Amino acid sequence: MAHLHFLGFPRIGPQRQLKWATEAYWRGEQPLQALRETGAELRRQHWQQQLEAGAGHLTVGDFAWYDQVLEQALSFNIVPARFRQGLKLDRQDQVYAVARGHRDEHGEERAASPMRKWFDTNYHYLAPEWDPETRPQWLGGDLLDWVDEAAQYSDHLKVALTGPLTFVWLSHFDSIDPFEALERLLPVYRDVLNALQERGVEWVQLDEPVLALDLPADWRHAFERSYHQLMLGRTVKVFVSSYFGGLEDNLSLALSLPVDGLHVDLVSAPEQLGVLLDRLGPNKILSCGVISGRNIWRADLEAIYQRLIPARERLGQRLWLSTSCSLLHVPYDSAQETQLPAALQENLAFAEQKQFELKVLAARLADAPASEWLNAFTHSNQARDAWARLPERHLKEVQDRLDHTGPDHRRRSLPFAERYPLQQNSLKLPPLPTTTIGSFPQTEDLRRARRELRQGKIDKLAYDAAIERSITDNIAIQESLGLDVLVHGEPERNDMVEYFADFLTGFATTQNGWVQSYGTRCVKPPIIYGDVSRKASLSGQWIKLAATSTTKPVKGMLTGPVTMLAWSFPRDDIANSTIADQIALALSDELASLEQAGIRIIQVDEPALREKLPLRKQRQEEYLNWATDAFRLATAGVAPETQIHTHMCYSRFEDIIEAIGALDADVATIEAARTDLAVVPRLRDAGYRQNLGPGVYDIHSPLAPSEPQIAARIRQLLTVLPAERLWINPDCGLKTRGWQEVKASLSAMVAATKAVREELAQSI
Repeated sequence: MAHLHFLGFPRIGPQRQLKWATEAYWRGEQPLQALRETGAELRRQHWQQQLEAGAGHLTVGDFAWYDQVLEQALSFNIVPARFRQGLKLDRQDQVYAVARGHRDEHGEERAASPMRKWFDTNYHYLAPEWDPETRPQWLGGDLLDWVDEAAQYSDHLKVALTGPLTFVWLSHFDSIDPFEALERLLPVYRDVLNALQERGVEWVQLDEPVLALDLPADWRHAFERSYHQLMLGRTVKVFVSSYFGGLEDNLSLALSLPVDGLHVDLVSAPEQLGVLLDRLGPNKILSCGVISGRNIWRADLEAIYQRLIPARERLGQRLWLSTSCSLLHVPYDSAQETQLPAALQENLAFAEQKQFELKVLAARLADAPASEWLNAFTHSNQARDAWARLPERHLKEVQDRLDHTGPDHRRRSLPFAERYPLQQNSLKLPPLPTTTIGSFPQTEDLRRARRELRQGKIDKLAYDAAIERSITDNIAIQESLGLDVLVHGEPERNDMVEYFADFLTGFATTQNGWVQSYGTRCVKPPIIYGDVSRKASLSGQWIKLAATSTTKPVKGMLTGPVTMLAWSFPRDDIANSTIADQIALALSDELASLEQAGIRIIQVDEPALREKLPLRKQRQEEYLNWATDAFRLATAGVAPETQIHTHMCYSRFEDIIEAIGALDADVATIEAARTDLAVVPRLRDAGYRQNLGPGVYDIHSPLAPSEPQIAARIRQLLTVLPAERLWINPDCGLKTRGWQEVKASLSAMVAATKAVREELAQSI
């Protein structure tokens, strides 16, 4: 029988138990012990589910209190320099301090570590920080305790760790060479392997998703050298896990590593199976990731089974089955979704259903009695057929409209150099205009109103009245703070993607489809299952209300087509570029409505533009072409006087700098504070000529910035960009923060901007 195992499982809890327990601990409402008990119960449940699915080894190490990369770094004593001295924290509090920033009892502030996207997913990790004084060593952390916990359920354990090459690739370096860091790190990995071996762990899974990237030659050599050092004298078995793409030109490298096995992603790259079977060493296991760890669609079990028959015949007991990657990226259980069309619900497979799919695949591959797999295979075929026949899947009017879309629909009527003076004349904004990214705190009153509406305790009129009060309050607060361009604050929106899905055909939203984005931040990605068009206005009534409540400009706030696509679970029967264009046409209708209502600034957010960038360079140009085309299709129809903004955050922008310009937005607001504004000179040097709003403070930290801190950042920006091209704003939206810190931070931002304006005026 094929050996079944799991690379990783969602850890936030099916009802987000870890989120609620963590946030209660942060607020001082429950002790650390209660939080740790919540984590222990979740781990127990996950191991029990793995056993019920028939896993041959229980996976340990996929759990994390905040982020697995950060926690591994701290267990390796890789601590940012600013956190090394003068700060005594419990190891778990240290995790939260490095992830969120920290202010001690003396008022000394320590900034959070850089937050980045985990390859091409919407999961955010905290980048390990290295400097010449970093001295890695194995401190133990929670991992050995978790091994002891898991040993109560099985004698067969597998520990998952981020592999050394991927760990270094994802790190942030200050005056130290990455390969020097790698040499310092390898003895720590050897210590970890020794400790796990002593604990009786049978297998260690070293995740190396960088094998799906274009690796430079020196990194390939480092792979070979590092693994030969690492495996000397090992008795614990090790396999290397690659995912998010095919091995391609790294296949020979992966096969040459002196390890006991290899995991490959056969969902992203099924074509690599044949050559792997031909070239795999005679004593190595091959773990085949055949069930997607990233989408939520029921698998075609028959097709997967047929594809695996040669692997079964060639490998026998050396064939392992798993998901393509960790199940961290999908929700827990589709059985909880009771309000979806039956044909759609039946075609969903969340984490628990994916475990079952692997179980029946393994049973059939083992020639088990038909009673163990036949019903599941039959039901899979029937569900997929019913889903394909849903009438909403294909709408003629949407397809006809796309057929009649040409290049002129993706081009503003005037170039930026000619339209921007018209916008300045119309808006009459001061130099260094201040604004926010769009969202304001989602208060408990707002959450209660939303909850009571769902429960039928209040009607729609009462709910709308609560939203109206919030918007008028938001406008009043912004006016009192002195911001120049206001927003309505998005109180009606539970999420920047999920909210809009309810107003579009082809989208469905879930009740409990929660996925971890970072830390305690969870999202409920909608499902795209059919052709997309606008059913009703997405935001008009609330933005109009805000505009009538002030004499200052109010920004309309929308989510762009690429982000709507990236932060949903898309259909898999048409190209992503086609889905993006369908969404773009729906958004273009919304922009036209906002213009007709007198809104002259419209922000179309695209924080996922970099996230969707293909991992392989040879496919990136094609993606960036259709992604920027879709954005322009959404925005190009507005008048020259209407100012288009966009927003991006928590990405490595150097890979998409030219694409940011190709969006042809009038203003781009970008995350910049955690990286000390480093992206700004890169954009300038790359020829970016539109206006820029680099974030002057980090909203994901609870630390409120001071006026001098922000003023210093504005002065730093003015050494790179002229004042007439610079906007002043936070890094990102403010929905996750509390009003007290929001007011303090924005007040400091406005005061700092006014002080710098006065300096500029005096220098003329």
